[in-house]
Amino acid sequence: MTISPAWIAVDWGTSNLRVWAMSDSGSVLAEATSDEGMGTLDQAGFAPALDRLCADWDAAPVIACGMVGSRQGWAEAPYTAVPCTPLVRGFATTHSSRLSVNIIPGLKQASPADVMRGEETQIAGFLAQNPRWDGVICLPGTHTKWVHISADEVVSFQTCMTGDMFAALTGHTVLRHSCGDGWDDGGFATGLDDGLSRPERLAARMFTLRAEGLLNGLPQAQARARLSGLLIGAELAATKPYWLGQQVAVIGAGALSHLYVTALSTQGVAATQVNAERATLTGLTAAYRLWKETA
Repeated sequence: MTISPAWIAVDWGTSNLRVWAMSDSGSVLAEATSDEGMGTLDQAGFAPALDRLCADWDAAPVIACGMVGSRQGWAEAPYTAVPCTPLVRGFATTHSSRLSVNIIPGLKQASPADVMRGEETQIAGFLAQNPRWDGVICLPGTHTKWVHISADEVVSFQTCMTGDMFAALTGHTVLRHSCGDGWDDGGFATGLDDGLSRPERLAARMFTLRAEGLLNGLPQAQARARLSGLLIGAELAATKPYWLGQQVAVIGAGALSHLYVTALSTQGVAATQVNAERATLTGLTAAYRLWKETA
């Protein structure tokens, strides 16, 4: 059966493409996913990838967020300087053979220099669900964002490459021999405490994991969890001005976001974990309504 959406919501990241056929009120009529993320496509590949995934749906306006709007994406969407609301006018527009695509602008910060693309939509969705909420939003991932929110605006933010470092260390350094599969909660707690209390020792503590494996038979699951704890602990130490004494929401499903909630709880911060997909869809719906005002 052909689906006739009022509009199509798109979350196009580096690794994956997700689309939803939407009603005008924001209800999901159908959804589809593929592994044709921005990182797998050249400039000519974006339009066919989207058309393939939406082939069984009638044509409708597309509202897209994520890396599709990056310099390496389909059409570069401008950055808006903070402080500002997470969603602003100024969508980048491009077309496939059958769809008109409107890409949400990212956010930028002059000093210290920082950018975000895609997270602004999740932030907008969270704020739509939690009106007049002030505090700090943490968005864990390959590049974790810490975002200060006040009066419905993004005031400032900071990006930490913790996920990237964990992947690089376990995949491309000597620690790949020590950090295998599995998990150990006690190992994570040990690493977290060490990373938080003495972040300046991070590089030395990481090699200790290798040495303990060679000399004392440290299990690989424990080493992996300790490395994660060390890195997240050092991140929390670096971002303390953001989360200390603040109301914190962690946007993200699954184990990684839970690790951040657990880590913050050790510092007396009762962070709330928020469903990422729901935040994304609510944010895309808010962007659709903003787009309709000027369409």
